[in-house]
Amino acid sequence: MAMQLGGGRTSGGRMRRRPMADINVTPMVDVMLVLLIVFMVAAPLLTVGVQVDLPKTQAAAIQGQDEPLAVTIDAKGTIYLQETPVEIDQLVPRLQAIAQGAADRRIFVRGDQSINYGKVLEVMGMINAGGFTKVALVGNPPAAGGKK
Repeated sequence: MAMQLGGGRTSGGRMRRRPMADINVTPMVDVMLVLLIVFMVAAPLLTVGVQVDLPKTQAAAIQGQDEPLAVTIDAKGTIYLQETPVEIDQLVPRLQAIAQGAADRRIFVRGDQSINYGKVLEVMGMINAGGFTKVALVGNPPAAGGKK
């Protein structure tokens, strides 16, 4: 009668497997890479806004720390604060509510190139009269071919 001590076999003759103590990170890395690719593809598609045809300009881009507020005037003359349509008399109160008293908050005014220039100036004047000091016009850089 031979007795087996710790040989790893069960009474049925099969080998008993011990639980793995190591973590297999390969599936986790695969999932993370797939998520990275999905977010890299989806991120540019998430930039939504009011579609306007901005005029071309030679000016350099303005650099800043904070996210500017965007006021947009489309070809029909509708005014948008970010992506929300707003009446002209409600524009300054909404800007002041968003800025919470910060008069140095950057505001970019985007006007469609087919809109009357007087309408753009009227909106900029109202924003400036509301106490905001950093108001700028936004335009598109010229095409790579150098044509205006």
